[in-house]
Amino acid sequence: MQGAKRARLKCLQGLHPRSSAHRPAGAPRAVRARAGLCAASAGGAAEAPRGGGCARGGPWAAGAAPGDGGGSFRAVTAPPAASLALKMADGADRGPAAGGRAGAQAPERAMWCDERFDFQAAFLQCLAKHVPNIYSAEMDPLVEKQEEMVQAAILYPLECYLFGEDPDIFLEKLQQSGTSQLCGKVFKGGETTYSCRDCAVDPTCVLCIDCFQNSIHKNHRYKMHSSTGGGFCDCGDTEAWKAGPLCTKHEPGASSSPKENSECQLNEEIMEHSRRVFPSVIKYIVDMLIWEEEKELPVELTIREKVDSYYCVLFNDEHHSYDHVIYSLQRALGCELGEAQLHTTAIDKEGRRAVKAGHYASCQEAKEEIKRHSENVSQRPLHVEVLHADVMAHQKFALRLGSWLNKLMSYSSDFRQIFCQICLKEEAGSEKPCFISKLMLWDARLHKGARKVLHELIFSSFFMEMEYKKLFAVEFVKYYKALQKEYINDDHDRVLSVTALSVQMFTVPTLARHLIEEQNVITTITETLLEVLPEYLDKNDKFNFQGYSQDKLNRVYSVIYDLRYILVSKPTVWTDLLRERFLEGFVSFLRILTCMQGMEEIKRQIGQHIEVDPDWEAAIAIQMQLKNILLMFQEWCACDEELLLRSYRECHKAVMRCSTNGRSREKTVFHLCGHTLESRPYRVSADPVSIHLPLSRTLAGLHVRLSKTGAISRLHEFVSPEEFQVELLVEYPLRCLVLVAQVAAEMWRRNGLSLISQVFYYQDVKCREEMYDKDIIMLQIGASLMDPNQFLLLILQRYELVDAFKKMKPTKDKDLIKQYNVLIEEMLQILIYVVGERYVPGISNVTKEDVIMREIIHLLCIEPMAHSAITKSLPENENNETGLENVIDKVATFKKPGVSGHGVYELKDECLKEFNMFFYHYTKTQHSKAEHTQKKRRKQENRDEALPPPPPPDFSPAFSNVVRILNCDVMMHILRTLLQRAVELETHLWTEAMIQMVLHLLSLGLLEEKQQLQKSPEEEVTFDFYHKATRMGSSALNAVNVLMLLEKLKRVPQLEAQKDTVNWILQMFDMVKRLREKSSLATVGATSGSEAAKGDESTQDKEKAERKRKAEAARLHRQKIMAQMSALQRNFIETHKLLYENTLEAQGKDDAIMEEESTSSAVDYSRIALGPKRGPSVTEKEVLTCILCQEEQEVKLESAAMVLSACVQKSTALTQNRSRILELSGDALDPLFMHPDLPCGTHTGSCGHVMHAACWQKYFEAMQLNFRQRLHVEQIFDLENGEYLCPLCKSLCNTVIPIVPLQAQKINSEDAEAVAQILSLARWLEIVTVRISGYSVKNTKGEKQSLPPFTNKGMGNSNLEFHSILSFGVQSSAKYSSSIREMLILFATTIYRVGLKVAPNEADSRIPMMTWSTCAFTIQCIENLLETEGKPLFGSLQNRQHSGLKALVQFAAAQRSTSPQLLIQKHLIRLLGVLLPNFKGEDTPSLLEVDMFHILVGAVLSFPSLYWEDAVDLQPSSVSSAYNHLYLFHLTTLAHIMQIIISSATESPTAHSSDNSEEAQSAQSFCREVCQYTSGCFSQDIPGWLVWDCVKKGIMPYLRCAALFFHYLLGVSPPEELLQVSEEGQFKALCSYLSLPTNLFLLFHEYRDTVNPLLQRWCADPVVLSCLKGKSIAIRYPRKRNHLIELPEDYSCLLNQASHFRCPRSSDDEQKHPVLCLFCGAMLCSQNTCCQEMVNGEELGACTSHALQCGAGVCMFLKIRECKVVLIEGKTRGCLYPAPYLDEYGETDPGLKRGNPLHLCQERYRKLHLLWQQHCIVEEIARSQETNQIFFGFNWQLL
Repeated sequence: MQGAKRARLKCLQGLHPRSSAHRPAGAPRAVRARAGLCAASAGGAAEAPRGGGCARGGPWAAGAAPGDGGGSFRAVTAPPAASLALKMADGADRGPAAGGRAGAQAPERAMWCDERFDFQAAFLQCLAKHVPNIYSAEMDPLVEKQEEMVQAAILYPLECYLFGEDPDIFLEKLQQSGTSQLCGKVFKGGETTYSCRDCAVDPTCVLCIDCFQNSIHKNHRYKMHSSTGGGFCDCGDTEAWKAGPLCTKHEPGASSSPKENSECQLNEEIMEHSRRVFPSVIKYIVDMLIWEEEKELPVELTIREKVDSYYCVLFNDEHHSYDHVIYSLQRALGCELGEAQLHTTAIDKEGRRAVKAGHYASCQEAKEEIKRHSENVSQRPLHVEVLHADVMAHQKFALRLGSWLNKLMSYSSDFRQIFCQICLKEEAGSEKPCFISKLMLWDARLHKGARKVLHELIFSSFFMEMEYKKLFAVEFVKYYKALQKEYINDDHDRVLSVTALSVQMFTVPTLARHLIEEQNVITTITETLLEVLPEYLDKNDKFNFQGYSQDKLNRVYSVIYDLRYILVSKPTVWTDLLRERFLEGFVSFLRILTCMQGMEEIKRQIGQHIEVDPDWEAAIAIQMQLKNILLMFQEWCACDEELLLRSYRECHKAVMRCSTNGRSREKTVFHLCGHTLESRPYRVSADPVSIHLPLSRTLAGLHVRLSKTGAISRLHEFVSPEEFQVELLVEYPLRCLVLVAQVAAEMWRRNGLSLISQVFYYQDVKCREEMYDKDIIMLQIGASLMDPNQFLLLILQRYELVDAFKKMKPTKDKDLIKQYNVLIEEMLQILIYVVGERYVPGISNVTKEDVIMREIIHLLCIEPMAHSAITKSLPENENNETGLENVIDKVATFKKPGVSGHGVYELKDECLKEFNMFFYHYTKTQHSKAEHTQKKRRKQENRDEALPPPPPPDFSPAFSNVVRILNCDVMMHILRTLLQRAVELETHLWTEAMIQMVLHLLSLGLLEEKQQLQKSPEEEVTFDFYHKATRMGSSALNAVNVLMLLEKLKRVPQLEAQKDTVNWILQMFDMVKRLREKSSLATVGATSGSEAAKGDESTQDKEKAERKRKAEAARLHRQKIMAQMSALQRNFIETHKLLYENTLEAQGKDDAIMEEESTSSAVDYSRIALGPKRGPSVTEKEVLTCILCQEEQEVKLESAAMVLSACVQKSTALTQNRSRILELSGDALDPLFMHPDLPCGTHTGSCGHVMHAACWQKYFEAMQLNFRQRLHVEQIFDLENGEYLCPLCKSLCNTVIPIVPLQAQKINSEDAEAVAQILSLARWLEIVTVRISGYSVKNTKGEKQSLPPFTNKGMGNSNLEFHSILSFGVQSSAKYSSSIREMLILFATTIYRVGLKVAPNEADSRIPMMTWSTCAFTIQCIENLLETEGKPLFGSLQNRQHSGLKALVQFAAAQRSTSPQLLIQKHLIRLLGVLLPNFKGEDTPSLLEVDMFHILVGAVLSFPSLYWEDAVDLQPSSVSSAYNHLYLFHLTTLAHIMQIIISSATESPTAHSSDNSEEAQSAQSFCREVCQYTSGCFSQDIPGWLVWDCVKKGIMPYLRCAALFFHYLLGVSPPEELLQVSEEGQFKALCSYLSLPTNLFLLFHEYRDTVNPLLQRWCADPVVLSCLKGKSIAIRYPRKRNHLIELPEDYSCLLNQASHFRCPRSSDDEQKHPVLCLFCGAMLCSQNTCCQEMVNGEELGACTSHALQCGAGVCMFLKIRECKVVLIEGKTRGCLYPAPYLDEYGETDPGLKRGNPLHLCQERYRKLHLLWQQHCIVEEIARSQETNQIFFGFNWQLL
């Protein structure tokens, strides 16, 4: 109901306020005016007389033009169709042709105002002439062209006539002269509405987003909801709001113009014209909309010969699906799928569509075909009609005119009033309804588009004028029955029916009052309800919904809603008329309840199980719908004492009429304890019984209100005591409670599930207020008015337990015993409720707040609960409020949530004393859970476990007699009998639960007596529970009293748990005894307290000692068990020693490494990774356990391969440019160079679980086999693409990484020093150049040279030089086992396949490139993640990241061995080409177009290929490697510094610093050199400190990545400083680890001679110069760290954005499903055909196609209107994820169902960010899909 003022309205497309802004481009106003007027000159007809007389047909003679010179009107005789276009063109050609306009207006207007002029005839003649021509092509309409023609030929002249001046100017003036105080914005489906819980008169009062944002309610407690469409904004309606009815936009004087609303009064002339124009226009619209002739038009619209041109028109309905209609059209018309889809979409949107044009016969044939085919697929045929083309045209134009009127009325109140007057005017002397009533009555027969226009007209006219809204409401109520019957038989949704407008009228308090008084609306609605349900009445006039139609009942509910709307605000002042009318309505409503009282009776099945479960849902659903209405009627009655008593009398009569029907049987008599009961013989287990008793329950509600208001003292005046017959009133509710007890005792098992379901709802929070609770109240009424013994006898008899409390015959039938026991328990429970449940206003003196507080206390006694869970467990009132917020803080404290989960409320300690174990709203499960929780709590607090009832509030006077049933003879007999059975240990005849209830009843009796004694003198207290309980039961020898039984009970071993309770009761007996014995009240108060306390203390001391002893014994027992367990554990560890050692070894390995190194940290070089001082690799034996076979294996080169499960995926997590278009297929891609944007990389992640390669292959094959056999089951993963779930953690994987052991390399320091003397950078470069040239020469013999030409330096002794690279140390290459080689190839191929989105090809030359690329990109992602999280570079990686990265880097180094070395060399030369210009080829990118870290990784991993010789497979020795790594790293570092300096050259200093450090000076001198090399393009004025600052900041990510790479490649331990987070220390440590000077510019000085030529070449690069000149932009360093987009703190801001979102591809005004991409902030139109795209021949939804570009297939979206996050991956997978927005109770609100204000939770949003940056989205989707397999039905592809 929230925000559901329903009436679907949509502004029709093409209808604009015609201000100059909407004029067709380039057409001057006058030109446009002329364009559509049939210029007289074209027809050449004779001049018409000027002045007095008019030409035939007046100014509307076809196409006459107001404004043509001198006001002349010419009749045009030329055939219109042929010359229309020509005339329009002719009119346009004449340019601004209003020459004679100004001068002609006075006489012209005088003539139009001539009374004799027949406007209607002229108007119809004009329409007859133009409309069929304009709308001639309905099969394929050109909407814009039609609109242009309509404007020109009809609407513009009409407006000129109406306003007497240029319409644009007039309307603009009108618009500026003030706006209406009412907002009146009509909601579309899905639009967000806001309701203020503090100020709204009822929940149907809502605001649109704009008004809400500008109102005071923004800071109140509000609710947000999605509108179902229809309804309008209530801003400005003073009756809808208690405060703040106007937003700042609609306050008087808030308009931009200073003029007040009164300014926009129309002048009399325009009013006169309106009164002339509107009737004709409205009559035409009405006539055409309700026109039934398919072939003919009205005579006045027929001016040409009829042509045989027809359309076969298909109409919308709610029975046929899209697919049904498409199928029928394709079969019937033989059209293409696309065309059929187009037709179907149009039909759904507009309500009808011409699907075939042609002669009558062919259209008729098509109609029959469509009907025939649609009947094949659905039970009913589609609605098809054959309409003449002219009829179709006029009907379409009638709607266009409706839209025109609608827009016109938004400008002025006068227009609205004239419209309303004409619509409500009834023809004199005719009984025909007025125009608006005609349309309303025809509503159900109109198509969707017509209904929208009609409802739109009603909204913009009647509902904007309060006076006319009232008159409209009267008309509406007048035809209410007819309208509702039409709607119930209609097949369109409620939102499209005129009946949905009821909420707009019935919820306005003054209007509701008026309709009740004047129109007797309550009676009308209730009679309608009875009239629409006659087929469900049985022969006894009771409802029976067997075989009901769900659709019809859903429609009937709308009538019930109307009743709720009309009652929603109670009257404050009662007039006699209002009283009479309301009572009349109430009596009429009682007739409905009479039909429900006792409906759907059931009889217990005996012997055979019921064959078919009866339909029970409809009756319960109606009961739910009526729940609040019943309460509202009771509240209305209680407003006025007289009314309450009269209503009570009527209700009592109705109950009596229903109760006296079956009274034929004789009465039976039975005796117990000397008391006798006469009653009708009735047994619930044998006779019919019904759970539906709304009449009895309404009477109970009214009785309680009589008691509350005190009016009960006058009840005898209205219902005499003889008539009252309380036994009859109690009878039916009692039967109902007995039925529930018997169902619990499983006596009705054979009646199936339907009865169990009914019993569940009977006690459920949705229904219990008007079912179960009222039955308990009715029993309390009975107990207060009947003799207590009689009452209990009646209960015993109805529970069929009379025999159980007489002498029980021994029986061995266990089922029967169990049955008896359950029935006794159920009966005792009801007795506890009758006596103890007093929290109802009227039964005792409590308020509604007290009631809610008690409910909450008992819910929280079970466990701490979330706000939403508490709300769901509390009943809602008519305003959908539970009252929770007003009291929750008094009884509970809120505990905030963490990163997941939700906040919970915990009960305050002081409220625990209110706990009542037998709280009547507990289910059995809740009861036992609450009892367990409370006992556990008391135990922890070292207190006894007794849980006595809290002292109940006193009954109000009308119910004070209820307590008498506690101390009456029959009750005593029941209690004694049960206690005696327990003491005598007749084990089968009692249960612990039963004794617990007996003890509870004893406690209630004692508490009651104690309370009465404390309040009154002893002699006045007649309640003698103590006396009765201590009296002997009978005169028999073994007679005992209750006290004695209790003492014995303590010794019963089965009742050990109840001992504390028994002690508490005995103390209470003692206390009451003392209170009785003290004669003076004063002394009673003083002494009893202290004595009781002493007594308490003594017993408590004993109990404490006992508990202490028990606790000590338990402690010793625990110690003994623990000792045994640890012994067993030690034994186990000894046996499985090896397993433990390895585990501990693996866990503590890093620590061990750290310790080992810290001991040797005196040696400096041990922590250097590059160059001759390289520290030792820390390697040790690695023994791993396979998770599949559990066997261990040491990782060795020659062993069988072990692998890590891994997932390779494309990623844009680091991209610097989201607008870059990604290549979807990598067939032509060259992945060797990564652009510095990092647009899209290949990420490899692992879950860290190890398997043998062979075990993994078996596992994978088994899965494939398994899934082939289950083809119909949708799969979470794509086996074709190698996907599987990790066997251990169920992460999604698509490959495995082979674990390659790290090769330990030690450097001999003497060798290193010797080499250092010879191998400078210059020499190294020379050797490398020569080696490469040598290969080039070798390879080009006999083939075209493919390598770039080199310098001839040193080529003289080429042979010697060619091999000199080997002279610095070589060793043979590592030999891998075949199994490892196989896995190397497999993993490399997966990276290639996934990274490039191509088919696998083991021989492709790009495989090594992709290997290096994924290695570099993964390291960059991990470095980025550590930096974002503020973690140190080393030591903080998760185990899975550590093992995954280690395996990946070692794999990348080893992969080279599986590829041809020549290929690797080729790649190396291309990589070096970036750094060394003499290797530069045609395809070598510029220095600024590559990512240097990717170059470094590729060069380092491919460099060993230069050592390859034909005969032997060599690789560099440790020393050679050390130098190769050092020089490669230094070269790339120099190049990267260059990149940073060039890209920051345009940066201007933000702050001045006079830093004159060594680094700043070096930077300054370096800049001078660069300036020189770039011919001054690089400014040397940039201060040195700024350059150094840029370099230091910019190079950090690169250095961190390099440190990670070399650490995992070489195994050299990092310096201690990199294990902490510190800016300064980190830079120094990185430089030391990577053999760099801390002043990086010293590198240029150190290698000056070698580097300067390179520097010169780098600076001369055209791209570099272009960047320096500011023509192109280079990436800045450090690159920005990517984050999810910034979201607003308040969710309503997002909803606001969504409300302004317009789909870029759709012109209609339909509401879309806007989703927000959290990566880039784009707002998309989701789940809509308008935005689907074809990608590689597949149709993809907007989100899926966006994800391909924005996230390389993986993306994260926020569905704004539903407040859900959607994760998607690829085209077939996705899942929902909680949004990061929480309400004040720490809960998310998917679907905005609760509607509480939502605010951004930064922790949750950060969690989403990490999910993205850790590349875990795919994993999350797989996990979610595995647990919620329900989502498989969703087509993610079209999202």
